[in-house]
Amino acid sequence: MSPISRESLTARRADAVARAESAASALAGLVHDRRGSNDDDEHDPEGVTLSSEWSRLSALADAAADEVHRFDEALHRWDAGTYGSCASCGRPIPPGRLEVRPFAELCVPCAEKAGR
Repeated sequence: MSPISRESLTARRADAVARAESAASALAGLVHDRRGSNDDDEHDPEGVTLSSEWSRLSALADAAADEVHRFDEALHRWDAGTYGSCASCGRPIPPGRLEVRPFAELCVPCAEKAGR
């Protein structure tokens, strides 16, 4: 039996969705603010440049979307009855690993072999 419940996976997925939506909204706001502007913000000595903020928000949005996808896959494994079992060797994934990486597909030895 897994130490993680389906409800916990669903709640953690909802948190990831909220982060993805927040980052996407901030990115959309930046795009809106930058539209029609010919500013060369790379030479602005004040604060963070628009380009670096764009990169930061894009990375946050991409990471959150990837996390949502991983939670979706974990929920599919839960429904299939394979959640918590290593996809490589079939042994149980340690509870501590699932607490930290609830979407883990591999046990520690298999993850080390795969370089993950």
